Amino acid sequence: VEIINAFTSSPESPPAGAVDILRAGLIPLLILKLKTESDEIQELILGTLSNCLRVEASEALASDVITILKEKLTHPSVTIRSKAAQVILEIGTHPEGKSTVCEEVIPLLVSLLEDADPEVQASAAGALMFATIKPKGRCLALRAEAIPRLLKLVAEENSKARLSAIKTLTMLAEVAEGRRKLLECTNTFQQCLRDPSEAVRRAAEIAIRVIQWKPF
Repeated sequence: VEIINAFTSSPESPPAGAVDILRAGLIPLLILKLKTESDEIQELILGTLSNCLRVEASEALASDVITILKEKLTHPSVTIRSKAAQVILEIGTHPEGKSTVCEEVIPLLVSLLEDADPEVQASAAGALMFATIKPKGRCLALRAEAIPRLLKLVAEENSKARLSAIKTLTMLAEVAEGRRKLLECTNTFQQCLRDPSEAVRRAAEIAIRVIQWKPF
């Protein structure tokens, strides 16, 4: 536990220990431990995996990590659900991970947008943002009725998931079906133009341009 704890200390960038874990080939063992350890240890393992997967994801994907993470996304523990979604987010930042996330977990991520916990919502929205970079991911998200749930997060004034939700909706607007649905909801994005966050304001401007785009 002490070793794992030492590698989960940096939320901004992967600590040096994450690279050491990857070099030592410990990722498959950590993933295996997610099946048997207590909730407290699982939380530490998921935090460690999140740091490690910022560096490299192929070993985790080869160890069928997605299958285990899908189970953790429905875990009774809020922390485990949130950390599992965060690991999926990190997987989605890698080219080899995007397709896997698209095919396996988009419906679950969409359902977590309505989770009672803001941290879970934010982690799910972030993971969905990367999963919808692929055209197939956008289609799957539309099929899972992601738009109304994402719009709800955008409209919530204190939503930690707002920025990721806006960016995901922008990608869904790249699909004709998504653009048609979002044309009726531009007021939600207009309200974000007055948001205190510059990043949110900029994302809302881009979203409006994409939604209102018309071919010549």
